[in-house]
Amino acid sequence: MSVAKKQYKRITVKSLIEMKANAEKISMLTSYDFTMAQIVDQAGIDVILVGDSASNVMAGHETTLPITLDQMIYHASGVIRGVKRALVVVDLPFGSYQGDPREALRSSIRIMKESGAHAVKMEGGGEIKDSIKRILKAGVPVMGHLGLTPQSIYKFGAYTVRAKEEYEAQQLKEDALMLEKIGCFAIVLEKVPAKLAEEVAKSVQVPVIGIGAGAGVDGQVLVLHDMLGMNKEFNPRFLRRYADLNTVMTDAIQQYNSDVKAAKFPSDQEQY
Repeated sequence: MSVAKKQYKRITVKSLIEMKANAEKISMLTSYDFTMAQIVDQAGIDVILVGDSASNVMAGHETTLPITLDQMIYHASGVIRGVKRALVVVDLPFGSYQGDPREALRSSIRIMKESGAHAVKMEGGGEIKDSIKRILKAGVPVMGHLGLTPQSIYKFGAYTVRAKEEYEAQQLKEDALMLEKIGCFAIVLEKVPAKLAEEVAKSVQVPVIGIGAGAGVDGQVLVLHDMLGMNKEFNPRFLRRYADLNTVMTDAIQQYNSDVKAAKFPSDQEQY
């Protein structure tokens, strides 16, 4: 006999932990502006990530590294104004937390105060433990991120699957347990073997959200522009496109252009 899922009027950190305990999968998508966040929230997504992927999909940079803290706060502020139900998590951008726990805390406080976000996300394990602890001590919820960490792309050299080797897999498992122990409310695992990701998800009590980490985790996250088919150049194995908005939007814009050139727009009914 199936058990009815709890209906959440507002998703909180506590909600996500309850969802994992009840074996309810968690849905997560990125958003970077008011309009898209409003649509995503109304569609029932549990967590909205204001990702530093805005550097790629909104600004056209090759990596996530160039985006600044001010820019992340700008994007997060718009998202917050469009959300009524989802938990909004904001990426701490590269350079805003790695070097100094005090700087990490200042960056997190700015995001929370200036955007109204609900939590921050940070990439890394033991090497940023002190920064995470300082932020958590101040009362700011932290989501961890292990596996492929895009802010370290120049260290890795390519966006390849991580933790295929035993030593790296063992380090990832240790880092996941550490993140849970110090108080992170959830962990993102990016581009790691499915078997390893499932093992990690079973080893911790906090939710594990996967992207390219198989089906054995507690939830999934994708970049909104990718799953809507707005970006046709990005084709990783883990991406499922749920729409082809690139074609839909191109057709609509071409039709508008044609109508303007042919003086078919506006019509008599579209004038005052």
